[in-house]
Amino acid sequence: MPSTAPQPEQLFFASDGRTPNSPHPVLLYRGLPLAGGDYASAFERLFASHLWPAQWRAGVYDYQHFHSTAHEVLGVARGRARLKLGGESGQEVEVQAGDALVLPAGTGHCQLEASDDFEVVGGYPLEQRYDALRPDADSHDLAAARAAQVPVPVSDPVGGTQGALVALWRRG
Repeated sequence: MPSTAPQPEQLFFASDGRTPNSPHPVLLYRGLPLAGGDYASAFERLFASHLWPAQWRAGVYDYQHFHSTAHEVLGVARGRARLKLGGESGQEVEVQAGDALVLPAGTGHCQLEASDDFEVVGGYPLEQRYDALRPDADSHDLAAARAAQVPVPVSDPVGGTQGALVALWRRG
């Protein structure tokens, strides 16, 4: 995607003692100008072109979870949903076909409700393998330490090497 990619919304979530979350913002791209009517295939091509190959098509788990070993991109291919980001006391967001979310490692997320046709394309940066953990006070510190060690990707799954992630996640 050219450098004219829309700028994403930035959502920040701190640890709640059960879900690590991340100092990096969640990036929420709205209404991406994807070619053709097959958003799933368009997201798969887009993500792969920026070294975030898609690995599945499905919904989002309806319980809070996070990934401590990988960052994740979710491209909404069909339908609409209400998600909760940032853990059990996080923030609700509405998403629809054409939106994409980039979740830094450790960020809690779950699906609260969705249309019957809701589908996302999920991907991860090359060489990152995801786990799926539920919020837990006893394992929080180890999960947070793992998430903090996940390297910042070389490119944004939507905007490539000139995308928002590169500048926003490398600050500090």
